[in-house]
Amino acid sequence: MNRYPRNLSGHGGRPPAAAWPGDAKVAISLVLNHEEGGENSILHGDAASEAFLSDIAGASMWPGERHWNMESIYDYGARAGFWRLHDIFTARGLPVTIYGVATALARSPEQVAAMTAAGWDIASHGLKWVEHRGMDEAEERRQIAEAIRLHTEVVGTPPRGWYTGRCSANTVRLTAETGAFDWISDTYDDDLPYWLEVGERDQLVIPYTLEANDMRFATAPGYITGEQFFQYLKDAFDTLWNEGDNGRPKMMSIGLHSRLIGRPGKAAGLIRFLDYALQKGGAWFATRSQIADHWRSAHPHIRRERPSQMDRDAFVARFGGIFEHSPWIAEGAWQLELGPAHDSATGLHNALCRVFRSAEPEARLRVLNAHPDLAGKLAAARRLTPDSTAEQASAGLDALTDAERAEFQRLNTDYVARHGFPFIIAVRDHDKAGILEAFRTRIAHDRDTEFAAACRQVERIAFLRLKDLL
Repeated sequence: MNRYPRNLSGHGGRPPAAAWPGDAKVAISLVLNHEEGGENSILHGDAASEAFLSDIAGASMWPGERHWNMESIYDYGARAGFWRLHDIFTARGLPVTIYGVATALARSPEQVAAMTAAGWDIASHGLKWVEHRGMDEAEERRQIAEAIRLHTEVVGTPPRGWYTGRCSANTVRLTAETGAFDWISDTYDDDLPYWLEVGERDQLVIPYTLEANDMRFATAPGYITGEQFFQYLKDAFDTLWNEGDNGRPKMMSIGLHSRLIGRPGKAAGLIRFLDYALQKGGAWFATRSQIADHWRSAHPHIRRERPSQMDRDAFVARFGGIFEHSPWIAEGAWQLELGPAHDSATGLHNALCRVFRSAEPEARLRVLNAHPDLAGKLAAARRLTPDSTAEQASAGLDALTDAERAEFQRLNTDYVARHGFPFIIAVRDHDKAGILEAFRTRIAHDRDTEFAAACRQVERIAFLRLKDLL
């Protein structure tokens, strides 16, 4: 099976109604990453010092050495920045989700006590704040298990959520396979939560952000001043607020780090935004676990048939009749690069149409000739396919007067004599009078024009059939 794993469709153009509590227009998730004490350091058994997300421009790892300046900057986050942010959030009664590196939490008992006392949601941010890219799958699985164990030991309760950040291609699957998490966040692919099927596990995913994130104070291009951070958050919030006001509520994640936004000049921008959002109203500030609980209640997952996951025989049996008496089209579609985008009527229709459109004219003509005459002899003898029977009945073609039946038979005969294939129209798009009008108009077309029109109608019929199935 030639299958493409990435899901480029998501919720599509008609996302589910979030229905946030209080009819909020935006759900805001404040995330504070607690990594200080879990970063790369030879003190932690690593081969080199940390080089990621600090105010040291162009930092590089120092193999076999402690990087005193880097350690000191991380220390600032735990010693000073955390407490500044703690005061900012608790003074406003705002809920916070902590992404806590397990080894960092173990080295920060006072901060953990403050998080717990504030009722914050302490999720797991992995065992150590290190790259998982290229990590052996068995080793990553071991580290995930150890992170859960150590987190539970330090915090007193197991983590309900997970975010690695510096993840591998296996991380989402491995964390979902544990069955331990109400939500995972190692994706950046949507403005709403969604469900992911991993084996027998229905895993809720709450996407995170790398742009409404103070990490851009430490990357280029990025923020230089707190005012820039405020302006970006404000613009994002206002855009989402307007979408929510128009009936399409979304979620806004804000990523924070104590060693970055915890600095006074940067924190000023965060304060301005929080006060702006609180004053404007319409925002539901929630932890990620609260968002997960709401989504699970409002939008529980329902497993359904997924064409891209079917074997060949099941696929052809299910969709071989979408193009009338032409299972070869389904056979060809099954061999294409199918993926999650083809698990909808629109997506699968595109795959089937690609096979039909790329076929030789003689093959497409056979498809046209596989369609029955409208209100013809096959209909009278009740020898239509179930789909064709239902379609013709939907337009009242099973209940014609003698005069109407005679006109259809005359038009059928004249049309086939002129074009060499039966008149085809998606009858569910028309009433009886509209079908007759189209019949009288199209019969006069030249053959090439009508061949193209008939092919378009065949594709339209296929789409309507797929909508019934999917």
